[in-house]
Amino acid sequence: MSVPEALATGSRDTFNQQGRAPFVKASGVFLFSIHQQGDATLVPFMNLLRSPCDEGVITSGKSSKECAKAKRRWTLAATILGSSMVFIDGTVVNVALPALQQNLSATVTDVQWVVEAYTLFLAALLLLGGSLGDEFGRKKIYAIGVVLFALASVWCGLAPNIHQLIVARAAQGVGGALLVPGSLAIISATFGEEERGRAIGTWSGATAITTALGPLLGGWLIEHVSWRAVFFLNVPIAAGVLLLVLWFVAERRDEEDEIKLDLIGAALATLSLGGIVFGLIESSRLGFRSALVCVTLTLGLVVGVAFVIVEARIRNPMMPLGLFKSRNFTGANVLTLFLYSALAGTLFFLPLNLIQVQGYSPTSAGAASLPFILIMFGLSRWSGGLVKKYGSRWPLVVGPIVAAIGFALFIRPKLGGTYWTTFFPAVVVLGFGLAISVAPLTTTVMNSVRQNRAGIASGINNAVSRTAGLLAIAVLGLIMFHAFNRCLDARLNQLAMAPEVRASIDRQRINLAAMEIPKSVDQTTRATIKEAIDECFVFGCRRLMMVGAALAVASSFIAWLLIRQ
Repeated sequence: MSVPEALATGSRDTFNQQGRAPFVKASGVFLFSIHQQGDATLVPFMNLLRSPCDEGVITSGKSSKECAKAKRRWTLAATILGSSMVFIDGTVVNVALPALQQNLSATVTDVQWVVEAYTLFLAALLLLGGSLGDEFGRKKIYAIGVVLFALASVWCGLAPNIHQLIVARAAQGVGGALLVPGSLAIISATFGEEERGRAIGTWSGATAITTALGPLLGGWLIEHVSWRAVFFLNVPIAAGVLLLVLWFVAERRDEEDEIKLDLIGAALATLSLGGIVFGLIESSRLGFRSALVCVTLTLGLVVGVAFVIVEARIRNPMMPLGLFKSRNFTGANVLTLFLYSALAGTLFFLPLNLIQVQGYSPTSAGAASLPFILIMFGLSRWSGGLVKKYGSRWPLVVGPIVAAIGFALFIRPKLGGTYWTTFFPAVVVLGFGLAISVAPLTTTVMNSVRQNRAGIASGINNAVSRTAGLLAIAVLGLIMFHAFNRCLDARLNQLAMAPEVRASIDRQRINLAAMEIPKSVDQTTRATIKEAIDECFVFGCRRLMMVGAALAVASSFIAWLLIRQ
């Protein structure tokens, strides 16, 4: 699973002479920043693992002044509902992972792919999706994205096995990549400069609320209906969005600007990330000596090098490498890579721990992260004020340290105990650390480049954060399997059991805490084995949280070493 974030740039350098935030367009993705008379102002989070630069600045491109007020309201509703589908599905599926393991006989590597397939295509094609809207019409591409997302959701809900579900999730990611940038682009084209800030604030706040409630609603549906209902919920929402788009949204495209689609860059990025992630995830099942693992990892790395070479030579790259000449820009992106790797890699296993080991219901597991979201929402304006008062560097040093303490607190919970004394303190401290970090991180990215490059800088940071999550789930998954297996070997070696029982357990190690104990085992031995499995899963989670804390500390060190403002 991505972090609910407030986006605020507290430096007065980001304002134009009228005291408003600048509006910039880059690579077809519309990004924004909202301010009030020079004071950093809330732009609410969207989901648990969102980039701090999902919206950096939005274009001041031509708007439709003749668009009636009522029509603009319905257009805004269409963008809110469409975006909410993508953001909710980015978080709610994590709560469904235990149910997928149980109902579809899926391994942990399988459910890793359920998350990774979606994230891979959403991350790799997001910038391209925005450019397609500029070229062929934002209304058209947005509608296509909604239709594709809805059809893929139906496919997810009807998937008879885990493999079809993974492919359907990939299709959802493609639809999301067309849908998300289009929503902000449509707002930009519909609202004039005086109204645009309020419209974007409404969009961001509304999507924040729906996303915050997503895991809770998803947990309830999983518990009382089915995990399939989580996906079918998108269908009536998509139908409503399509009606609003057809009736109220005007078509807009950049007819005067020459649009350059970096199709080669998008293809190379997708293939490189896909190869590396495939090799890392499947190594848990096949081992690093597998020819398939070695080939895909090698190809992924080679294609990644080719991507860098191509981006350095083509005229209109999706990732201009020259931006990394800025020390602050490089530091902010390395910090993002470490911090978001810690978040994605550790929080992926949290619902599995809560539901499969600690005995939480899906609804309770979905609600467990709610304090984190509320803290991020409530402290976002205060966090923007820190940037104005202290600059970006010191909040970026302190914030990750606080987040590291939050990760360390996740090491405390054992088997059992109440939520309020086990996971709640860790959730609160982690939320506080991220609240300190997000606004200055966004400010650093935006202020480290020229104003006319702020949009593409935001897009690159977006890609870095999503890539961090993509790779972290695969890498930390390896750490989890290693720690779990080492612990389980030590525990099972102390137990007297029939060879066939031991062999059955060994065959199911890939399932981690979801493995089934043979029915032939007596009740006492069954309870002992189950306790060993649960304790070893907790042991693995503790190792992951140690890694998360170390990555957060590394983020703080990067801020101290590289960021100068």
